[in-house]
Amino acid sequence: MADDASERIQLLQGTLDMLILRTLLFGPAHGHQIARHIQRTTEDLLQVEHGSLYPALHRLERRGWIAARWEPAAKDLKREFKYYRLTAAGRKQLVAEESRWKKLTGAVARVLWPAEGA
Repeated sequence: MADDASERIQLLQGTLDMLILRTLLFGPAHGHQIARHIQRTTEDLLQVEHGSLYPALHRLERRGWIAARWEPAAKDLKREFKYYRLTAAGRKQLVAEESRWKKLTGAVARVLWPAEGA
């Protein structure tokens, strides 16, 4: 678990988009839930700040990869949260992003840890 802010990793824009799409694969969620899921899943290594999260959500919505709807909060019907859900186009984009991610990480791994005798 990263106790020090200096140990946290900065996300590239495309990586954040992919993590948001992947999180929404599990079902609709509001912004805070998305950020919390990423943080918990990465054992606090990745912490998505609101200043990065909401522009990313708006960008994904403009591209048609997610859709949003205001809904009352479960415990407090006077409050509303904007819930985001993955669209069919978003599912397709996620598959493409995951494929690119695997290629990228494989290429980096080959540079960092080349096979012996190569």
